[in-house]
Amino acid sequence: MSNPNTYLDQVVKQQERLEADLRSKRAAAPASAPGPLPRQQAAGGGGGRGRGAGEQPAPNAVEVRVTGFGRWKTVLVPPNAFVVHTRRGRDEPLHVGLGVSFRYNPATDSYLVVPGAMQTILINAYCICRELQGVLVQAYVQWIIEDFATAYRRLDFGDAEDPMRLVNLQLKEQAEAAIKDKVSTMGVADVLSDKQPIIEELTARLRAVAEGSGSADAGLGLRIVTVQIKEAVVSSQRLWENLQKPYRAEQGRIARLAELAAEDAIAERELTAGRQRESQRIESDRELADLRARNGALEFDREAAETLRRSQREQQDARALAELRDATNRHALALERELAAEEAEIGRLRIGRESELTRLAAEAELGLAEARGRAAHEEALLALERARLQAAIDNEQSPESLQARLIERLPEIVARLPKPDELRSVTIGGTDGTTVAGLIAELTTVVGALRPARGG
Repeated sequence: MSNPNTYLDQVVKQQERLEADLRSKRAAAPASAPGPLPRQQAAGGGGGRGRGAGEQPAPNAVEVRVTGFGRWKTVLVPPNAFVVHTRRGRDEPLHVGLGVSFRYNPATDSYLVVPGAMQTILINAYCICRELQGVLVQAYVQWIIEDFATAYRRLDFGDAEDPMRLVNLQLKEQAEAAIKDKVSTMGVADVLSDKQPIIEELTARLRAVAEGSGSADAGLGLRIVTVQIKEAVVSSQRLWENLQKPYRAEQGRIARLAELAAEDAIAERELTAGRQRESQRIESDRELADLRARNGALEFDREAAETLRRSQREQQDARALAELRDATNRHALALERELAAEEAEIGRLRIGRESELTRLAAEAELGLAEARGRAAHEEALLALERARLQAAIDNEQSPESLQARLIERLPEIVARLPKPDELRSVTIGGTDGTTVAGLIAELTTVVGALRPARGG
């Protein structure tokens, strides 16, 4: 079982999607046109077809608005649509043209509205070429109505939903037949490489049918705008791969030769670069060796000079240190001699100061003893003088003062008295307590009373 041709399937699916898009656009065109008034869609009908006033018109690709009522109606045709208007009893149409609106009587009139836009026919022609191999040729044909007065008489626009369907189908069949006839005389390589003969043959046949061969009455009133071949695909996957193999092999050979040439060039360049790198490395090593030798010599000279400088500096430092030590020792000895002389002088001064201090202490003690003697003498004199004065004062005191002094000292006297063991009452009387003699007598009596108790 042969492998399916995936590329052929993709091409067919794309063609089908394109046809579906075209059909959807034609079907969506009537629904997108708004109109507030009642609409009547016509492609070959009118009042002569017996349509009632309440009958709904069939859907159509062309939007036609019918206004008015009864026998006084007006048909409004879009500006991009062809229309033919006929009336009963008339041999010729009343109106024929593009976007012509007219008055319409349903009882006697009939009209036909056809789209005036350019039509596109998609063609999938499964052909047999000269080598008896299947080939799919995809083409498209675009045509328009050039003479509607001729076209509506010779072509069938009676399909209410798609007036162009039958015309497109007829042109499509004629185009497929022309393509198959032309491809049957060509080889596979010619069909795939040069599509111009097919285009010329298809264009010539379609124009002969649609436009006529030169006679005005021979054509259909149509004009072929363009004819193009989109794609030509071999049906057999194996044949398609075999046809591609020579080119692919040639391209592979060229690519491989280019790769080999590139590899040779790269290898040669790598060898050259390797030699250059090696020579540069050797030169660099030699320069580095010379530089290391120079640096070693310079370093040796620098180390020798540094060693000599250090030796000289060490000797100089040693001599300077010895001189400093000798000077230090000399200075220390001088300081010791000066210190000994100062200590001797200080000892002599200390001895003199101590002897002087001893003399001064003795003199101070003598002076102190003398001062103490004088002070004791003066104190004795003062005591005598004080006693004399006290005696004089006592002799001169009055009885009242003596009594007052005695009274003042009574608490002290009582405090010094011993604690009595027994209590005796002594009555003092018969004497005058206001006089000294009386007071003394009373005191004598008290003391006499206290003595037995004390003695006990």
